[in-house]
Amino acid sequence: MLTWYDRSARRLGWRGQVDPYRIWVSEVMLQQTTVAAVGPRYTRFLTRFPDVQALAAADWGDLAEEWAGLGYYARARNLHAAAKAIAAGGFPADSVGWRALPGIGPYTAAAVGAIALGEPVVPLDGNVERVVSRIFAIETPLPAAKPALGRLADGFTAQPEMRARPGDFAQALFDLGATICTPRNPACAICPWRPDCRASALGIAATLPRKSPKTARTELHGVHFALTDAGGRLLLIRRPESGLLGGMLALPGTPWRSTPWADAEALAHAPVPELDWQPRPGFALHGFTHRELTMRVLAARVAELPGGESATLEQAGRSLPTAMRKLLPLI
Repeated sequence: MLTWYDRSARRLGWRGQVDPYRIWVSEVMLQQTTVAAVGPRYTRFLTRFPDVQALAAADWGDLAEEWAGLGYYARARNLHAAAKAIAAGGFPADSVGWRALPGIGPYTAAAVGAIALGEPVVPLDGNVERVVSRIFAIETPLPAAKPALGRLADGFTAQPEMRARPGDFAQALFDLGATICTPRNPACAICPWRPDCRASALGIAATLPRKSPKTARTELHGVHFALTDAGGRLLLIRRPESGLLGGMLALPGTPWRSTPWADAEALAHAPVPELDWQPRPGFALHGFTHRELTMRVLAARVAELPGGESATLEQAGRSLPTAMRKLLPLI
């Protein structure tokens, strides 16, 4: 594996360094976000927040603006909280210490431990789960298989080659899963582990890991209000700290609920209910992990906005989270 990695490792902006801050930021960004999307955002983020002290001292609004478009905004909140804890008490010395920080789960703690601290631990993400399930031909469906996959992955730490280069070994597993042991049509013929892969020998590699049937997403509905002034500026609010898109900029609107809103009912939540609110044609869809959100827009114009935050449509396109940006074409 390590010989293959030395020859075939992907060139990524966070590779080749052991700064725990930079490794941590990259791992948080990469959760539920593609490598291609993270690359330029990672560089931009570090330009704005070059070290943990800068991130800890940052205003939440600035961090939220920088995180816009990366999704899962609770990650940014936890990143901010953990940065404050590190700035006050220093970086943890091992993965156990990292696990105690806000928002740091077993995977992120192990990734920082292996890559930045040289600790012989195996971070278990989706790529690694897939590789391990195929190497050992584990047919138990996920998520029930996770404990067994974790134990099998930990078994790699007994090998002296892994213990000598735990960070490279972890990243080799990531790359193997991302480029060869892919979810569909794995390239088994060029896999460095093919001779020892039980699933390949059985001809079932492409069917693993098995997954339990998905539960249906909860449907949510909301109406949002596009209030613009004579200069074309759009009224924005900041959402409550808890819940979906917590603390992020948004268009004012109704709560999100399981049943659609009638326009007359929705107007009770308008920033200025007595205005002549006109429905915009169409609707916007946005999928969260377990929820599917359908949003409509009612629009009105005033000479001067009633106060609060505002932005031009162009500025809103840069600062709003993805769900809110999907409303802009309707406006």
